Amino acid sequence: MATLKDIAQRAGVTATTVSRVINNRGYISEGTRKKVYAAMEEMHYQPNELARAFSKQYTNTIGLIVPHISHPFFIKVISNLESSAAEKGFELLLCNSKEQPEKEQDYLDMCISNRVAGIVLCSKYVQTREFRKMNIPVVNLERGGDDDTISVQCDNYQGGKLAAEHLIECGCKSLLHFGGVAGKDMPADRRADGFSDVCKKAGIPYRILVSDRLQYGSMHYEDFIRRALQEFPDVDGIFASSDLIASQVIQVGAQMGKRVPEDIQLIGFDDVMISTVTTPQITTIHQPVEEMTELCVEYIAKSLKNESVPQKIVLPVRLVQRGTTVLKTEI
Repeated sequence: MATLKDIAQRAGVTATTVSRVINNRGYISEGTRKKVYAAMEEMHYQPNELARAFSKQYTNTIGLIVPHISHPFFIKVISNLESSAAEKGFELLLCNSKEQPEKEQDYLDMCISNRVAGIVLCSKYVQTREFRKMNIPVVNLERGGDDDTISVQCDNYQGGKLAAEHLIECGCKSLLHFGGVAGKDMPADRRADGFSDVCKKAGIPYRILVSDRLQYGSMHYEDFIRRALQEFPDVDGIFASSDLIASQVIQVGAQMGKRVPEDIQLIGFDDVMISTVTTPQITTIHQPVEEMTELCVEYIAKSLKNESVPQKIVLPVRLVQRGTTVLKTEI
């Protein structure tokens, strides 16, 4: 394996110069940079990120801990965060906890041992106090965080309000919300609060049902949806807490002879790709994932420079109307 000395010899410069090029320190002429990069490429040299970190106490790596790597929302988070990180010179260390507390703790230890520059947490169980002791910047993304940690969220309450208002505008008389997971306290639970407040004010009967951890973990809600539609046959408007659940409402409804939007009008949440590949396409609440992930990386970068960052930011959401809802004026 090539060393700095080997690269220096091939490029005709000193090992110190090679180190300065790799770490982007001090003035180096463009010609010298090109010679060093050419030598690195010829000798298949990959800088040891961890070794480089000892001089600056951290690597150019951001750890991301998610509970479900295959969930449509987290797929979008991963993709956007990787792009945002790359734009600022960071790499991404992806950790899939699968909702297992012990697995999250293992990933926590791995992030610490790899001297990450910062952590983006989408999981429930990791305690951020341990990171603060080591001065590792932590950003909670759509996660309930400690009082003194950075939090980036969308306006979940407003999303619930927009969904209920739109279903009522579409003429729905009996509403149902498939909400979050029983026993979990997450920012997404505020969607149910906004939904219920609008229904109460409008005098519209409504029900809120929450799933269990097994359904959330497997991402299969079909039986849960089927039981709800059987128990509440009068429901003509549904707000699902994710586009994933909304897509399964379409599937189960078709099996039960309930058409969307003719018999049931439907709204999802997230505005991920699955909302545009169903028939009909899903009306949804757009969650600004791209902007949220950009802020996560920006706040980590600023924290590393000891610059002040807001403790909590809540970004606005918006309704995206597609084929699963029809306004009364459109009928």
